[in-house]
Amino acid sequence: MFKNLNIWFISSLLVSISVLIPIVTVFYSFFEDTSNYFTILKETFLLEYIFNSLVLLISVLVLTFIIGTLSAYLVSFYKFPFSNFFKWALILSFAVPPYIYAYSLTAFFENYGTLYSILKNLFGPGNYNQHIPKFDGLFGAVLSLSFSLFAYVYILTRASFLYQSQNLIDLGRSLGFSKFKSLYSLILPAARPAIVAGLSLVAMETLAEFGAVDFFSINTLTTGIYNSWIAFDDLAFSNRLSFFLLIFIFALFILENLSRKRAKYHSNTKGGFKQKEKIQLSGIKAFNAFFVCFIIFFLSFLFPLSQMLYWTVKFPENFFDLQVVTLTLNTIYLVFLSSIVLIIFSLISNYGNRVSKNKALNILSTLSISGYAIPGVILAVAFITFIAWFDENIVQALGFLSIKKMFIGSILGLVLVYFVRFYSLAFNGIKSGYEKINISVDESSYLLGYSKQKTFTNIHVPYLRNSLLFVLILISLEIIRELPITLILRPFNFETFATTAYISASEDLLEAAAVPSLFLILIATTFIMLTSNYILRENE
Repeated sequence: MFKNLNIWFISSLLVSISVLIPIVTVFYSFFEDTSNYFTILKETFLLEYIFNSLVLLISVLVLTFIIGTLSAYLVSFYKFPFSNFFKWALILSFAVPPYIYAYSLTAFFENYGTLYSILKNLFGPGNYNQHIPKFDGLFGAVLSLSFSLFAYVYILTRASFLYQSQNLIDLGRSLGFSKFKSLYSLILPAARPAIVAGLSLVAMETLAEFGAVDFFSINTLTTGIYNSWIAFDDLAFSNRLSFFLLIFIFALFILENLSRKRAKYHSNTKGGFKQKEKIQLSGIKAFNAFFVCFIIFFLSFLFPLSQMLYWTVKFPENFFDLQVVTLTLNTIYLVFLSSIVLIIFSLISNYGNRVSKNKALNILSTLSISGYAIPGVILAVAFITFIAWFDENIVQALGFLSIKKMFIGSILGLVLVYFVRFYSLAFNGIKSGYEKINISVDESSYLLGYSKQKTFTNIHVPYLRNSLLFVLILISLEIIRELPITLILRPFNFETFATTAYISASEDLLEAAAVPSLFLILIATTFIMLTSNYILRENE
């Protein structure tokens, strides 16, 4: 393991170990004693937590598969009015976190809500509430998560469709297949690895979701973890529940890897790759394709945006009551600090792996990027657990003052957990840039007398500037959307747009939640539009 030992190897090793500590803490804490609350819960609500989590997961996977593959198929294989617009517009659903979609869904369909106002203005007073459907509970959570997360499936599936050869389509025609039969017999099987990868991301986000399921009062493993910490102040029990949730996560990892090993990423068609020709649609077929994509775009982005904008205009006092400047500065502050930490250490870790070429280090690095797959609420609780243990058994045992306040309920602790949670995004984003730098560049640099450090700072970093910019925007997008980590670890009276919206919604003040939600959507939309060309280009 210590072959080619150098400062870069040591630095990369320390980064990987630091990221792994909260993850290991969850597994270790499973074997600790808990309060009687765990025994009571095991006999009462634990099965409900697991059942609800499974039902939610399966339902969201089915719906995102349908929405994501259908939209990807239409924009990849056909030309119709605004097809180029929908190509990038469909990824704007990322700008709407599930918990904000949940607020919009409730506000629109609730008694005397937006739909009631629309019907009243159109048709006059009437008893419309009894005819308005209610999208709440588990069904509301499924819709909120599906329309917020389907873009994972859309982006990866679309990329796979674009790589498929025209030969594959011609093969279906020669066999006399209809377009539908070609789709499920040839096209979808060829895209299966991408679809599975997209669904895996959806699954991890679904299991990690807290805001939407909490808003709809659904007892899942995630809400159970949060409540056991906040309501019962039981860290050990929170970690017990975290362990069960991690089992789900790692099971998904295993299934996804097994699926990819069995799948083929190319078609065995003769004649080499032939550029796929999009089919020009006209008449009713063109309208149907446009209508399907528009409905998906409307429901996933325009609907929640319009609802938040409607409440903001209708109740302008909420806009003036909101501390926009403070919330914006808090957001920028978190983004700035977290981005610096993530980018610097991800650069160090990537370069350490590059120059060390150590198998053990590569394994540790691979394990360390699993933090993104672990729900934020788990990481937050695990971080608190580790700090409490370290403070009691090491710091105070050596006679030093307690360090809990330094890390728990502080910006430092918040940034550290952001680091663990989003390390994989920064690491993989920079790694993709590094893969484009041929090793001969390093060898030439050494021949010219450059040290490893000078090669890193003078050659690699400038070359990676586009990747670094992409990582910066991606991290910023994730941080402004993040809810459970910020809720648990933020300093007293330190709020973001996400926490402000959640607090207002949890107090049934949806009108007040609209303004911070609108700002969050608009900021996230800006970041997505800045990265959309990069995302689409990288996947074509």
